[in-house]
Amino acid sequence: MDEIQKNPPPYAIRSVDHALRLAAMLQLEGALTVSEAAQRLGVARSTAHRLLAMLVYRDFAVKDDQHVYRAGPVLELAAHSPSQTSRLRSAALPHLRHLVERVGESANLAVRTGDTTRFIASVESHRALRVSSREGMVFPAHRTTAGLLLLADLPDDELDELYAPDRYEGRPEERPDPRALRTDLARVRRNGFALNDGRSERGVVALGVGVREPDGTVAAGLSVSMPSVRYERHRLPELVNTLRAAARSVEASL
Repeated sequence: MDEIQKNPPPYAIRSVDHALRLAAMLQLEGALTVSEAAQRLGVARSTAHRLLAMLVYRDFAVKDDQHVYRAGPVLELAAHSPSQTSRLRSAALPHLRHLVERVGESANLAVRTGDTTRFIASVESHRALRVSSREGMVFPAHRTTAGLLLLADLPDDELDELYAPDRYEGRPEERPDPRALRTDLARVRRNGFALNDGRSERGVVALGVGVREPDGTVAAGLSVSMPSVRYERHRLPELVNTLRAAARSVEASL
């Protein structure tokens, strides 16, 4: 078989090529400093710094307190194969739209990547005062409705490993209190839903349930988000039932 030749396009943009190469290095090879990135690309340190800063801004990389860059949530999303993420999104979108029509609030679908959750689908409410689209955004898992649902599905040993102190060296303030987190997750398991009242954003209440794979594992969190001034506690059972029906519809569409 003849070898396939890959030639750069005639309209190649060098800065884009450098950024893509850096993203591939972070994902396939591991952490990089600015100096290492500059040396690998053959560019000035200032250029490497700007490229890495843009990757951090778009969540392709994260920077720790030692100024070392590592793969960010977007690259970690590869743990969910593109086909799986695409499948979840395609299956969920029609039901998210229907959910918005039913409850009048914004609806979201999110998956977990390590200790973060990423919103892969979002449909906004039509109301003037509403929670805006979260699609593409990344938040700490323990601070989101979907994240709590997905963390609650983990065995104890996996949860301990995920939040082990050594994973938070240089950023201990980002590690949740293990005892408080276990209490929260036990409540989620007991209730079968997660309620987030200002946990990730002040003035926002979110309510969610899990979307399960055929084997019973939680693949994603399905939620509705609303301004806290519009949340009425007596509607909780009704909202949970509506969310569960929507989740079952998504599962049937997978």
